[in-house]
Amino acid sequence: MSASVVIKVTGGKLRGREFIFNDRTTCIVGRGADCYPRLPDDNEHRTISRHHCLLDINPPGIRIRDFGSLNGTFVNGKKIGQRDRNLPRREALSAEFPEYDLKNGDEIKLGSTIFKVLIHMQERCSTCMADIPDEKLDSCRTESGTYVCSRCRGDAGGVPDKVSPDSLHKKECVNCGRDMSEEEIPADGTLLCDKCRADIDDGAKPGVTDNIRDRLKDIGGYTIIKEIGKGGMGAVYLARNNSTGDNVALKVMLSMVAVNDRSREMFLREVENTRYLKHDNVVQLLDYGNSRGTFFFTLEYCDGGAVDKWMQSHGGRMKVQDAAPMILQALDGLDYAHNIEIPNVKLTDGRTITVKGLVHRDIKPSNLFLTHPGGNQLVKIADFGLGKAFDAAGLSGYTRTGSAAGTPVFMSRQQVINFKYSKPETDVWSMAASFYYLLTGRFPRDFPKGKDPWYIVLQSRAVPIQKRNPEVPGRVAEVIDAALIDQPEITFKTAAQFKRELEAAL
Repeated sequence: MSASVVIKVTGGKLRGREFIFNDRTTCIVGRGADCYPRLPDDNEHRTISRHHCLLDINPPGIRIRDFGSLNGTFVNGKKIGQRDRNLPRREALSAEFPEYDLKNGDEIKLGSTIFKVLIHMQERCSTCMADIPDEKLDSCRTESGTYVCSRCRGDAGGVPDKVSPDSLHKKECVNCGRDMSEEEIPADGTLLCDKCRADIDDGAKPGVTDNIRDRLKDIGGYTIIKEIGKGGMGAVYLARNNSTGDNVALKVMLSMVAVNDRSREMFLREVENTRYLKHDNVVQLLDYGNSRGTFFFTLEYCDGGAVDKWMQSHGGRMKVQDAAPMILQALDGLDYAHNIEIPNVKLTDGRTITVKGLVHRDIKPSNLFLTHPGGNQLVKIADFGLGKAFDAAGLSGYTRTGSAAGTPVFMSRQQVINFKYSKPETDVWSMAASFYYLLTGRFPRDFPKGKDPWYIVLQSRAVPIQKRNPEVPGRVAEVIDAALIDQPEITFKTAAQFKRELEAAL
């Protein structure tokens, strides 16, 4: 099933407005001009901060976190997040304010404005994944609790209450592989057996289980050589293409992430777009698929590893003459991706459009990789489009636990304010932040332990680079500092513009 979160204004001057979220996003609520939803800047909201609270949305889930405001945020009449009135605001930011999971029907009160949370779950046909209209739910429900549309019901040869689970596609637990055809599929469509679901509820961490290793054997045409990395969303293996003999990076999505048919459909549809990216400075997606509920990708193998690992093994920071060529190459890849046109992209409603440009949204040194074709060093941007694919499938989790949004140390304030609608310029800012990190070994902003990193991005500016590393030449420092300005807007709008300024300074 698919889901959407609607924030409906039921009280105050904005009454009647609705804010609809169908995809993974974060947004800031407050009186600031850059907030969404934005509250009136009037006497009725004088107790509301410019950046008051964070909404972290991954339909059907939604969380709220107050930024330690003086007057707090009211959820169902209960005040959350209020800081000690006797504590200076600077010190208050060191306090930790918890996140609250919201559910359907919950109310948020900020000043005179009241928001109501409405979560809508759209049932889908368990065979073809088409939407089931609400008025046809009763007639399409099966004995097993799933839904079969009228077209597929005709194919199955019976009325809904006679449709057997055996007549539908075989269902397996995506974690342990157990046959779930005889079990009632949970209402959220998640293909996890009762035992695996209980493990997750008990706080078990995803991992590369024996089941995943077994499934790797089913990915035909590749021989696994060794595991070379593991993160929050997947494991990466060095593998050999049995047909060509080439080494590739085989990325496998962890089992507890790929949970339902709709997620797989959305995920693979978004990944298809990244196959159009063919540039010397972008890691090429070679192949992808789904084996027994496990997503896998094969990508170009970069023998030099990630740039941040290379930097750490060479003293913890780099000289300008070593780092600049890497960033210039990466900017070429960024400029290419931002301007590519991808034809015939299918939308969920069946229409096809031409997509103009792809935004990465997770540029950082660990996503810049080194390779050495012909003995020459080449930098490639990795994971282009994969973050968005996770978001499209609703698989990214939340800001503190998911890998897509993560801790925003390489993000501009524009990306934090509205993660979903990131523009190419946010990638440019992140590339400048990556250059800063390579030259200093530190993030552009200070992120003291215990302080809310999202609020820090909203309220603070980048530390001038020469305060971190006085050896950075003055003209280069000026360009980097300019590139990291994001209040009120980002200085360099395109990768090509940043590259020109940087080349002129070198």
